[in-house]
Amino acid sequence: MHMNNVASPSSSGKAQIGVTGLAVMGSNIARNFARNGYTVALHNRSIAKTDAVIENHGHEGTFIRTESVADFVAALERPRRVLIMVKAGAATDAVIEELAAAMEPGDIIIDGGNALYTDTIRREAALAERGLHFVGAGISGGEEGALNGPSIMPGGPAESYESLGPLLESVAAKVDGEPCCTHIGPDGSGHFVKMVHNGIEYADMQLIGEAYDLMRKALDLPVAKIADVFRTWNSTELESYLIEITAEVLSQVDAETGKPLVDVIVDAAGQKGTGRWTVKSALDLGIPTTGIAEAVFARALSSSTDQRVAARGLAAGELSGTPADAAAFVEDIKAALYASKVVAYAQGFDQIAAGSAEYGWNVDRGSLATIWRGGCIIRAQFLNRIREAYADDPQLPSLLLAPYFRDAVEAGIDSWRRVVATATTLGIPVPAFASSLSYYDALRAERLPAALTQGLRDYFGAHTYQRVDKEGTFHTLWSGDRSEITE
Repeated sequence: MHMNNVASPSSSGKAQIGVTGLAVMGSNIARNFARNGYTVALHNRSIAKTDAVIENHGHEGTFIRTESVADFVAALERPRRVLIMVKAGAATDAVIEELAAAMEPGDIIIDGGNALYTDTIRREAALAERGLHFVGAGISGGEEGALNGPSIMPGGPAESYESLGPLLESVAAKVDGEPCCTHIGPDGSGHFVKMVHNGIEYADMQLIGEAYDLMRKALDLPVAKIADVFRTWNSTELESYLIEITAEVLSQVDAETGKPLVDVIVDAAGQKGTGRWTVKSALDLGIPTTGIAEAVFARALSSSTDQRVAARGLAAGELSGTPADAAAFVEDIKAALYASKVVAYAQGFDQIAAGSAEYGWNVDRGSLATIWRGGCIIRAQFLNRIREAYADDPQLPSLLLAPYFRDAVEAGIDSWRRVVATATTLGIPVPAFASSLSYYDALRAERLPAALTQGLRDYFGAHTYQRVDKEGTFHTLWSGDRSEITE
């Protein structure tokens, strides 16, 4: 429990913050506010949930029980600050409308759910017309983060952050004394960066899955041994929350069967939508987030159960290339995992830069690396390196070009190639490893086959092309004498 930046209980007897939507995330963040000394008004459609929070956790701080929205709003000091923690979509709109009708100009509504950023843009504009501040805040860290310190990504009007910022910063995770919370930018920027955060999380998890699969299938290592490998990796440059919990999950033995738990879990991965949103947005922005896209598609393929069952008899071809030196190949996998992880973050930060430019948000990518160091699911040691990279060059064209990451990837490039080549010859799918390597190779290539693509487009659709040796736009008269004209 953190008690730094403790607020004084409200002298007015009113709450400094209200939370509506008291499922696990909502109740945990309400408790976090109370533990940090704030008076918290509680509201839920089912009053039983409100009463359960007070009964079980009332000793942790000062809560105000409310039944109706009118009571809830009346319990708050001005400017009123209400955090909504309900399911994204129509439910959020309904709660916003109910609150807005009872609130006054200058009051602040914060949506802490995983809302689609375009919805946040719409809501912020509509509420601004009514004199209300609307803040779309990405909150990462799951149940534990909500209670003990999440990473918080609030967007919305800068003016609202003056009133809201101190509260959010006091309940956020702290790293080296710095809160993992900062004002991201206007309207939908907070939910946009949370969306991309989740996309990077998809890629990170897929890469970890591929590393595990290679150790299991190419090296025939037992699950307990693979857990030990991840545990060891967590004390290296790969140190991160996801690597840490991978070792935990792989160490779990199923009480009923005595098998590793991972062997009794159905291999069909679910998804809530933020990964798909990230890929759709990347397509709209023209940003190649290939690692994230492959992770989303890998989950979709894993859940294509009927097709997978039907395809089990398909030929594998000649499988060969089992590594002779298991320990050396584990080191290769580690290097490939790190390099592919850098690609995933590089692509995610490229998408954030493109989104920021498209919507005029002026997002500081270095500050994102700072607030993602603690509290959130993708927290990792190497975010400090990303922070340093953007501090050295705020306009960095790609994370892969920052000296530290360039050196790290170049040091592991041969390992990366061996891993992808070995997986391919053994018939082990590595979509995220392979696409990340192809992205890296395409990025560094002096010439790409896009020249042929442009030639083909000009042939069938007169789409024109440019030349390497002179300025202008050109078209070849393919169905005529094949001479070139200037457009």
